[in-house]
Amino acid sequence: MTRTGDAVAIRAVVLDIGGVLEVVDDEVFPAPAEARLGLAPGSISGGLAALPGDAMLGEVTEDEVRAEWQRALGLDDDQVDGLLEDYWRWYVGTLDRPLLDWFASQRPARLTGILSNSGPGARERERHHGFEDLTDDIVYSHEVGVAKPDPAAYELTARRLGVEPHEVLFLDDVEANVDAARRAGWHAVLHRDTATSIAEMERIIAETSRDRPAQAGSLPDSPGGSGSGQT
Repeated sequence: MTRTGDAVAIRAVVLDIGGVLEVVDDEVFPAPAEARLGLAPGSISGGLAALPGDAMLGEVTEDEVRAEWQRALGLDDDQVDGLLEDYWRWYVGTLDRPLLDWFASQRPARLTGILSNSGPGARERERHHGFEDLTDDIVYSHEVGVAKPDPAAYELTARRLGVEPHEVLFLDDVEANVDAARRAGWHAVLHRDTATSIAEMERIIAETSRDRPAQAGSLPDSPGGSGSGQT
């Protein structure tokens, strides 16, 4: 949060993906897949319990996830491939176009970035949404080995964008992630609906810019700062 007497313009706007830029319908997965495959409710989520690492931190590959679901659920190749397609259809959701348009409009006055807790394959599966074309950086947890609400995730994101923590405005739909962002020195908004979130972010931008105009930043020259996939 802005400190008393500290009028610092927002130089970077960072958004989450799932539940924010993407509207995720929990009716799509996993219940329909469990019904189709004749599995008990909860089987799909429990089917990854024996993975040798945390997919969100990049400790297992997409192929290992597929193999473990196939083994644990007793599926043949066609069944597990269908399960994965159902999973990704749910994961990428439906684009929130008004929010994405607002996000894109922040450039070039501000940097734009994404900070997402993700699994292996997320960048490739979400590429059709065009996020890489609209952002200065995308931080996927499975690519960098840290996830929200770990303070290191926020520190890394700000460093890669080349901004100070108090120059970042963040939107996420998970309260713990928003609280952690505020503790890291970011301005943060808990996403509830598109119109409310945009209004709140506009308010913060206006208040922090009142005495000092916003400046466009630039990415540092160090490796791993582009949304094209370097980490």
